[in-house]
Amino acid sequence: MQALTTGTPTADHCGTIFVAVELSQKTWLVTLHSPDRDRISRHKLEGGDHTELLALIERIRAKVAEKFGSAPGVVSCYEAGYDGFWLHRLLEAAGVTNFVFDPASIAVEQRARRAKTDRIDGELLLRTLMAYLRGEPRVVRIVRVPRVEAEDARRASRERDRLVTEQTAHTNRIKALLRLLGMAVGNPRRRDWLAWLERQRDWQGEPLPPHLLAEIKREHARLMLVREQLAALEQAQAADASPAVTTPMVERRDQLQRLKALGPAFTATLVNELFYKDFRNRREVASYCGLTPSPWKSGGIDREQGISKAGNRRARHKAIELAWLWLRHQGDSALSRWFRARTADAGKRAKRIAIVALARKLIVALWRYLTTGLVPELATMKA
Repeated sequence: MQALTTGTPTADHCGTIFVAVELSQKTWLVTLHSPDRDRISRHKLEGGDHTELLALIERIRAKVAEKFGSAPGVVSCYEAGYDGFWLHRLLEAAGVTNFVFDPASIAVEQRARRAKTDRIDGELLLRTLMAYLRGEPRVVRIVRVPRVEAEDARRASRERDRLVTEQTAHTNRIKALLRLLGMAVGNPRRRDWLAWLERQRDWQGEPLPPHLLAEIKREHARLMLVREQLAALEQAQAADASPAVTTPMVERRDQLQRLKALGPAFTATLVNELFYKDFRNRREVASYCGLTPSPWKSGGIDREQGISKAGNRRARHKAIELAWLWLRHQGDSALSRWFRARTADAGKRAKRIAIVALARKLIVALWRYLTTGLVPELATMKA
C-alpha cells in the first residue's frame, strides 16, 4: 500500500461520474453520483455480474454526455478483499479510472454500536473517493495493484506454506492417535512406515485395534499425498529458477540466496510476498510488513501498543523467522552483534521485543541490498 499523496482538485472533476462498488458474493451494491443529478443513486446487481456493471456505467455516461454535450470521465473504487484485483483490471481496461482502497484505512464512527449496512458502506466509500480526489490529505490508503505475473508467481510459495501446514497437522494427528495406546511413533513420513507399524505392539503385547488402524492408514494416505504434492511443487520451483528463465523476480531470488541463512524456499517467499514491490524508502518497507510501532499519545498518556501488524501478514511472519535464522547463521554480522549487545542481560520478553526490532532492521537491510547492492554490514556470503 502507498501513502496518500495530494489528489486532483475537485474543479477538475466537476463533470465526473463517481462510482463506489460494495462487493459481496451474493450481491453488488453500486453507489453512484453523476453530475446531471443532485442526489446519490444506488443499483443492486448480482454478485460477479461485471457485464451489467459496465453496462450501467455506459448508460449513465450516455445520459450525462447527452445533457452536457461531452463524454464525462468515470472514477470508481472498491475495497480490497475477497475478489482480489480482477475487477480493477476490468474497469481499467474499460476506460474507468479505478482505485482499490485499504479497508482498514477508511475512517468510521467510533460509537460502541454503530449502524453498518451495505447502503451506509457504499455512501462512505463514495464520500471517501470524492474527498481523495479533492486532495484532502491522509483520507485513505490506496492499494498498489501488483502485475499479473507477480501475483501469479506468489501462488507457488503460498501453496507450499499451506501444504507444509497440512503435513504437520497429519503427522501430529498420527502421533496423537498412537499416543492413546502408549505406542512408539517412528517416522510417519516414511513410505514403509505402515509395514513397520503393523509389527508394533502396545503395552499388553496386542496389535492396534482394527478401527484405529484403519483411521491411521487413511491419515497416512493423506500425509503421503501432501508430501507428493510438496515434492512436485519444489521440482516446479527449481525449474522456474533455472538459468534459462531470467526475470526480475528470479534475479532477486538469486541475489538473496547468495547470503548465508537464506535458502531457495525462503527467498522465494520473501520475493513473492515482499520484494516484488518497488518501495520508495525504508519506512514503506517496514510499514508493508506491519513492523512499525503504534504509539498511543494523548495528553499525559504516552505508551507503546507494539507493532502495527498491518500490511502483509506472510511477509511479517517470514521477517521474524528470518531474524532468528540470521542470529544462527550470521552470528558475526553487525545486526547480530547489535541484538546480543541489546539483550545481554535481558529476559525473555525483552528478547521477543528485540527480535522484532531486528526483523525490521534486517528487512530494510535486505531491501537496500537488492536495490543498491549494499551487502549488510559484516554479513557472510555463500561460496
